[in-house]
Amino acid sequence: MTTTVNQYLHELWKRKDLLIYQVSSGLKAQHRNTFLGYLWWLLDPLLFFLMYYFLRIVLMGRAGENIVPFLAIGLIVFRNFSSSLTGSAGSITGQAGLITQVYLPKAMFPLSVVLTQLVNFGFGLVIIAAVLVATGLIPGPELVWLPLVILTQTLFHLAIGLFMAYACAFVRDLENLLRYVTRVMRYTSPVIWEVDRLPDSFQWVVAINPFAWLLNAYRDVLMYGSLPSFPHLFALLGGSAVVSTALVVFYSYNEHRIIKAL
Repeated sequence: MTTTVNQYLHELWKRKDLLIYQVSSGLKAQHRNTFLGYLWWLLDPLLFFLMYYFLRIVLMGRAGENIVPFLAIGLIVFRNFSSSLTGSAGSITGQAGLITQVYLPKAMFPLSVVLTQLVNFGFGLVIIAAVLVATGLIPGPELVWLPLVILTQTLFHLAIGLFMAYACAFVRDLENLLRYVTRVMRYTSPVIWEVDRLPDSFQWVVAINPFAWLLNAYRDVLMYGSLPSFPHLFALLGGSAVVSTALVVFYSYNEHRIIKAL
């Protein structure tokens, strides 16, 4: 049974308490029954960064100017992207038992994953802030644009998450392929390497990569003391908003097909 878009949005709003519960329970479940408990919210991004710091700088000896904050921003932003993508992909199939018993707007599930990872990202920002202070890089007035960059990131993740959640309900193999997709994204984006290390003939790889636009915006605002590239940032923000809206409309008319696939 299909519903109108207004009805669908009303159903989503009616279940906002459930959405909040999903976000909070998702956060608690990540480190439930661990000795350090909620301290892992800070340790996870810190250890992820330290692992790559050890590989690149200690073992490989490939240091560079401001390489520590460069790595911290790139890795923590990428970690949030990867977690949002993989978590959203299985968000509907992982709730098959609930979905087949009770009607719930299916867009709620990838949305809850994106919001959960957004909270996690907040702890990652604490690590980035500590690294910036430790290396003497104090953000300037450009920091005022950070909320806009975070909003762009959230809508970007939501657009991808809504698409992947629906697609994976019908093609389960996509969840397995995502491990390789995110790995390719890591190495084709300036996460752990600087853009100027890329040969001129391959600069277009970064130029057309929306995730690279996002990374550059974070680095511009947090470590370079410059304004983000507004054409790229607004293109990503507007495109993500349009795609997310279109997918919510698509869900409202087509999500009933998910029940048959589950």
